[in-house]
Amino acid sequence: MSVNVVGRLSARAADADTVRYTLTAEPFAFAPLQGTEFAALAYNGSIPGPVLRVRDGQNLRVNFVNRTHEASTIHWHGFVLPNAMDGVPDVTQPAVGDDQTFTYAFTPGPTGTRWYHSHTPLQALKGLFGMIVVEDPRDEHADVDLSIVFHDVPRMSTIDEAMKGVSRAPMVDPPGSPELLAMAPDDKMGDEVGYIAHCINGASYPKTKPIAVQVGQKVRLRILNANLTQTRYVRLAGHALRLTHADGNLLPQPLEVDILRIGVAERYDAWFEVTKPGAWLLQGISADPMVFEQAVVIHTPGLEGATPLAARNSLSDARVFSYELASGLLSGGSHLPAEQIDVKKAYVLGGGDYGSDRWTMNGKIYPDTEKIVVRSGNRIEVRFTNKSDMHHPMHLHGHNFDVVEIDGRILRSPISKDTALVNPNGGTMTWRFTADSPAGRWLLHCHNDIHMMDGLMTEVVYE
Repeated sequence: MSVNVVGRLSARAADADTVRYTLTAEPFAFAPLQGTEFAALAYNGSIPGPVLRVRDGQNLRVNFVNRTHEASTIHWHGFVLPNAMDGVPDVTQPAVGDDQTFTYAFTPGPTGTRWYHSHTPLQALKGLFGMIVVEDPRDEHADVDLSIVFHDVPRMSTIDEAMKGVSRAPMVDPPGSPELLAMAPDDKMGDEVGYIAHCINGASYPKTKPIAVQVGQKVRLRILNANLTQTRYVRLAGHALRLTHADGNLLPQPLEVDILRIGVAERYDAWFEVTKPGAWLLQGISADPMVFEQAVVIHTPGLEGATPLAARNSLSDARVFSYELASGLLSGGSHLPAEQIDVKKAYVLGGGDYGSDRWTMNGKIYPDTEKIVVRSGNRIEVRFTNKSDMHHPMHLHGHNFDVVEIDGRILRSPISKDTALVNPNGGTMTWRFTADSPAGRWLLHCHNDIHMMDGLMTEVVYE
């Protein structure tokens, strides 16, 4: 359990050409709250793993030691990097065997808040994940820079049930959320994972370690949703959050919200200023009876023992983040801006019926899904139509893409992302990106682990 203060690199480390880390993955007895124990996996004996930090342009070498008693790899989520370093077993590299090592070596980029996690089934759900920050020298100054990782402890029996489409775990999104509004009254889900504890930075409230700030400080929260099946809603009592980055990339313009909606694997940089003494809860909002566990106290000096101000566990009368808000006003037309597009691909996302173990792309499951074949320098357009009743956090490896269309409406200012939620019940989303990454096979998949393991995945393949 820790509060991860994202300190700047030491002068010696900042001057070095290469920053070196060792990450050892091994079994870990995780107890985020008294009376809750979980047979987890962890990097370097902590969940989340250590915050890795490099400056823009530095080389990174990570010596990965696998002691999980099974094969494993590390995926570097959100980075443009050599294909052999992407960390997908049997696609970009052979899996690293138990008690074996592998060295990941690359120059991390783009800059910003990114993360790393195992790409071996179930290992990230068990705790193999952490944040990595690439310093951008152009960023505004923060007096306090914090890594805030929302994550949860799964009830393992529900994972197998969810993959078979027969889980009885309920949806726990807050009332009025897009997730619940997408459900018909008689919907039977079947794909939900149940959780036994809800955490921030390795602990459940009141065991979470308080965060001390001072009046007059400008605080940057680098927020990651490491829950691999559920969207999270984040609120800081008594404060609005000013968002500047999505998935490590600058938003078209800063956006102030009351509640941050953050999909699986997404990251947002959220800022606030401490204008007066007090103690406040930074919280995850949901309909789960254990929602109180996902909170941490932020306080000024002398008020660490005070009863913190809590936010309402509701979305009503609040400004909730959306891609549409972040892009500015939507344009009135339905035609995408004209440009030379070399490769177009359309996918219908389907499956997921109750009792089914198939989530599909154009009616097929991976590895039989239709690939996107590109040449270096091509301009690519991918359009999703989601026929299921679940939001899908679609993630593209090795590239960042621009979200240019949502549900038939053109975004005035495209949003640069590596993971984006596609709306259900016929919702659409269009991405555009350039095939300017190193050649190889790059996964494109739903980052809901249940959907991915049940087939919702394809590849971008360079000729």
